Amino acid sequence: MQKQTNSASELRRIGAAEAFCDARLALGRVTIVLEDLVKETGLSAIAAKRQLSRLRGKVVRVSPRQPFYLIVSPEHRSMSAPPTNWWLQDYFHWLGRPYYLALQSAASSFGSNPQALQVTQVMTNRPCRTIKVGRIQVRFFVKRGIERTPTQQPAGAVAPLLVSTPEATAYDLVRYATSIGGIERAAETIRPLLPLLRSRELRRVLDAENEPAVAQRLGFVIEACRNKSLAKVVRAWLPDELTPVTLSPAKGKHDNLPLVKRWQVFNNSSELNV
Repeated sequence: MQKQTNSASELRRIGAAEAFCDARLALGRVTIVLEDLVKETGLSAIAAKRQLSRLRGKVVRVSPRQPFYLIVSPEHRSMSAPPTNWWLQDYFHWLGRPYYLALQSAASSFGSNPQALQVTQVMTNRPCRTIKVGRIQVRFFVKRGIERTPTQQPAGAVAPLLVSTPEATAYDLVRYATSIGGIERAAETIRPLLPLLRSRELRRVLDAENEPAVAQRLGFVIEACRNKSLAKVVRAWLPDELTPVTLSPAKGKHDNLPLVKRWQVFNNSSELNV
């Protein structure tokens, strides 16, 4: 008898998941957590999953292992997923982990787009598998002490989103250069950002990160991009005595390389010079 009652109750809720999706979209939200759907509709977890699975094309799961779904509105059907910036905050709030839009993706939000980027780059505090949903791909980078990195909300964002500040973005581009195509590509992305960098905020980032070797490379890159005032800010932050470093750590030994004394940087780039 109880089984029949439950079946009748489920029948009365046919279409509940789709109605829930439509209500979310009407509020400008494109994410669904299975637990919230169950709580709101009274569906069982199994019934809720079944209804969502029938909404193919309209609902997509972020990961087969996670009960977190995205609602795909008609204008995003060609991508089979809504833009990453629309759901990233909700996703990390659900995970309970810190994050921010980083590196070339952050630079792009500030207008620096030297090369078309096919992957969204996100910083978080521990390893996370790359997400591929529809035609969207999200790659994660790990930073310990991520809470020290200054972030901001981008102007005109459709949904809440944390993005590293221009100063923090420039710093990260140098720190993670070997993972994003090399120091030359990092410099190419930093150059259009330089007019946005503020001296006080740059010092704040240098204080927070406190990595002289990275600061040496950043100062070199800024000077190579012909911004002497910001280069002076970095050099003033650095100690008087510096340990020599190579500009690109991934390019091996520094034998016979020119040493730029001001930064104590062995220049192993064929494209960057001060």
